[in-house]
Amino acid sequence: MSCKSNTTGPVDTETYLMGTIVQLKVYGGNAEKATQKALKRMSDIENKMSVNIETSEITKLNAKAGVAEEKLSADTFSVIEKAVEYSKLTDGAFDATIEPVVMLWGIGTERERVPSKTEIDEKVKLVDYKDIILNAENSTAQLRRKGQAVDLGAIAKGYAADEIKKILIDNKVSSALINLGGNVYAVGSKMDGSSWNIGLQNPLDARGQYIGTVSVIDKSVVTSGNYERYFTVDGVRYHHIFDPQTGYPSEKGIISTTIVSDKSIDGDVLSTSTYVMGLEKAQKLVESIEGVEAIFITADKKVYVTSGLKDNFNLMDREFIYEEGR
Repeated sequence: MSCKSNTTGPVDTETYLMGTIVQLKVYGGNAEKATQKALKRMSDIENKMSVNIETSEITKLNAKAGVAEEKLSADTFSVIEKAVEYSKLTDGAFDATIEPVVMLWGIGTERERVPSKTEIDEKVKLVDYKDIILNAENSTAQLRRKGQAVDLGAIAKGYAADEIKKILIDNKVSSALINLGGNVYAVGSKMDGSSWNIGLQNPLDARGQYIGTVSVIDKSVVTSGNYERYFTVDGVRYHHIFDPQTGYPSEKGIISTTIVSDKSIDGDVLSTSTYVMGLEKAQKLVESIEGVEAIFITADKKVYVTSGLKDNFNLMDREFIYEEGR
């Protein structure tokens, strides 16, 4: 972990947690202390919710699938509960039980491969959020069938960003920029009172090449795209955003989704699920949720911005065509 500051500037920290590079830029007298608390909290969330940690609550829950329930912390229980809510809201475009499919493809690991259709079809049968049995009274969860597994990869980082923001506010930090590998939270405004300008990655170009910026104060900005984790076989790119209904990487015309919202947990889930839903359904869903806006980029280089964000988005790359959100 690297951490640097000077007497006038922010505390800048970079480390690796939850499978991604974490960057925190925190301003104010309590910045150092608040940053250390925030990173400790994020590590705690990772230890509870990561499928890659053998002792995590999620790993234990998955190991007992079809057999017994698992006692969960308030953190993990609330995130699974939220995941089930969003699975219903998106008609299964988001499904927390996608893990058997994720494991099969192994994208981002040494095991990545294109599975056979038979293998995929078998694993898709295990994907069903309705098989998550939650007991709020005892704070337990259980998976109905053997072989089922929960993956909180598309929601836990959002939860972590919200928790980091809480810690910063509790420590009297009123200005900060949280970046959890594409999950950005602009806390408050910049120190001079102006908006933060968050760059939107060009999904068809190298890292750090932006198609435009979105201007925000005290908002979460979460982007999902087909450029984040993928591998290529015979000229075909296979990315990590799976359609729970097919078990294949989603190909509904959207190549990047950015969600601007008050809570990062909402942005995290919605950036994934709207990508899977396709443009028309995605626009309709986002417009129906208060306080949530979106920028969708489609494969034909068109950019769609929902109604509440039009004045805050600046398209800079003229290869892309701006289409006003319906």
